[in-house]
This record gives sequence, C-alpha cells and structure tokens, in this order.
Amino acid sequence: MAYGNGYDIPVYGLDNGGFHLLHILAICCIFLSLISALSIVVVSFKQNSEKSFFSWTKSERLVVYLALCDGCFNISHSLDHFNILLTKDHVRPLELCQFYSFINLEFIFAQTLMVNVIAINAFLMIYFGKNLDFGKKDWRLLVWGFVTPLVLDIVCAATGQFGPTGAYCFFDGIKAKISNICLTTIPMSLILVANAILYGLTFYRIQSEAKRLQHSLGSSSNASRASHRAARNMILFLFAFFVQWWAATVFGIWLLFEEPPMTFFQMVTTFSNIGGVLNGITYAIIRRRQTSVKPESKGNTQHAASSS
Repeated sequence: MAYGNGYDIPVYGLDNGGFHLLHILAICCIFLSLISALSIVVVSFKQNSEKSFFSWTKSERLVVYLALCDGCFNISHSLDHFNILLTKDHVRPLELCQFYSFINLEFIFAQTLMVNVIAINAFLMIYFGKNLDFGKKDWRLLVWGFVTPLVLDIVCAATGQFGPTGAYCFFDGIKAKISNICLTTIPMSLILVANAILYGLTFYRIQSEAKRLQHSLGSSSNASRASHRAARNMILFLFAFFVQWWAATVFGIWLLFEEPPMTFFQMVTTFSNIGGVLNGITYAIIRRRQTSVKPESKGNTQHAASSS
C-alpha cells in the first residue's frame, strides 16, 4: 500500500547486503558515545562537587551541555536503530517515528547552535578581548540552544515533516525533501564553513601572538595566556563538531545530485554517532590543561580562566 510518504522508500541496505552492518555499526558507535557522555557528566560533577554548577568555567559547563545533547540524541537514535534492526522494517507506527525525529532534531540543533556560539565567543575573546555574556545561569545560551530548536521542532511536527528516511527517523524521505535541505543540509553547511573560518582566524591570532607572549612578563602576560588557553579549549569543541558532522553534511550535498554510495553512508553512520566520544576526548584535554597550569600563575589568571 502506498502511503505517499517515507514508508514508500525501501529499508536502506536490505537489497544490497549492507543492512546489518549499517545498523550494528551505528548502535556500537552510539553505545560508546552514550557511555562517554554519561561519564563526562558524572566525572564533571564529582570533580566540582564543592562548587555550584554555574561557578564552573565556561568550558566545563559547555562540556556538560554538549554531553547532555549527545546523551539524549544517543538514547533516541539507538531506539530508532534497534527498532529497524529487529523488525527489518521502518519504525511503526508513524507517531513513534515522528517522536524519535522530534528528539533527534532537537538535540542535533541544540548542539549545532551551542558550538556556533563557542566559535563566536573564541573569536571575540581573541580579537576584541570580549567574552559573550551567557546571562545569569546561562539563560541566554540555554534559550538559544534549546528553545530555538524546540520551536522549529513544533513547526515541523505540526506540518507533518517528520517520518522515515529509509535508515532512521528524521525528515520524511519523500514529503520533506525540501525541509531537509533547508533545515539541515544548508544550515549545517553554512555553520561548518563559518566555524572553520572563525577557527582559522582565532588559531592564527593565537599562534601569531605566541612568541610575543613568551617574552612578556607580569600579570597582564599571565592574563593573556589564560585567555588564549580559554580560546584553545573552545577550539577543541569546534574541531570535535567538525569531525562529527562533516560526513553528514557532505552526504546531504551529494544527495542533491545523486545517491551517494553505501560506503560513504557507512561513514555518515560512524562519524555522526561518535559525538560523545569526541567530546570525551575534548573534556580529557581540557582537564589536563587545567591541571598543568602552574600554581603561581593561577592567582593572576583567575578572571580569564573563569570565563574559559
């Protein structure tokens, strides 16, 4: 029976033998990502147990926000893949698939918007000495990161844009092709390019000032070094985001012209589902950098570090 929507699309991989590899690989990556995301949250709160959450540094709070995005996305997406793997069919009923789509879009967009804020913050910090004000208890960041995609989710759900894609639940593979292009392919491409430009400019400025700072003395030099450490921490988030979503972005652009090969879709499945692992590596590097700061320089860099 023809539904005139994503259910008309064959289940991806059943006709070419890649079905089990696709979903098993995705589930394995999601599992590792979920474990990493949960570990980040637990370890972060354990190591900062004597401080209130909003007294943590920006980098520490952002790690937790991104880990929560990854964790919620991982839970929803794993159920999605498990359902298709067990039934060898699209997720049914449609309402369940739409629910998974709703959750997936919410946390993918939340992560995307937050990482873009990180890129802008690092750029402003290095070039203009300004730090974005996230508001009391980060309310500005949280509204931008979570409420904005929630509004988009509600509009998409109300207009019937969610449904099967053939491999998972997201934008309906037949009815919502234009929405998928306008709301995922184009924005993700623009954000990846914008982040890359901001990353390049920020990294260039940090490197160009490195020698000068090495010869600087006094508290001003220490404060500058702390600001640079903060920017370097934020750059790590940008790099992790790029690694996670480059394949999905290229896949979306490729799909505008022809069907990409199964091999490349496997790359999409791998990279897009390891966000928690990448953020776990980011977290470990930030913690190592913080513990390596010399005790005598901490007092002079407290203000800059608290904004990192």
